[in-house]
Amino acid sequence: MAITEREMALAEKRMGALREAGHAVSARYDRRRARVVVALNTGVELTFPAGLAEGLADASPDSLAEIEISPAGLGLHWPKLDADLSVPGLLQGVLGSKKWMARQLGAEGGKARTAAKVAASRANGRKGGRPRKLAGVAS
Repeated sequence: MAITEREMALAEKRMGALREAGHAVSARYDRRRARVVVALNTGVELTFPAGLAEGLADASPDSLAEIEISPAGLGLHWPKLDADLSVPGLLQGVLGSKKWMARQLGAEGGKARTAAKVAASRANGRKGGRPRKLAGVAS
């Protein structure tokens, strides 16, 4: 499947817009604060806890210290971890893939204790609670 001139021009336009929003010029791991620090061409410095990002959570400081920046400045790569993050994504608060983010947000949401959840749980308890699973019965 060949790429047309029009598709190439549109892709270059999108890349230019992403780079204008900010691209990485340097990246390092701050061991003292356990944070990744990314300096952008705009003068903005972005930091985030390594433990919150997909693929970085359980990594050693030595593995986190080696960060490569993509030639366009739009991606960060940790070669020892085979982990990648998008700079435009980081600017939007995206610390991993859609699937990973959904699991992380879902886990946090499940831990939340709100008045609505408490009331629903009590109402369910008055009805006898969650039905028991019966062994050997297919659902």
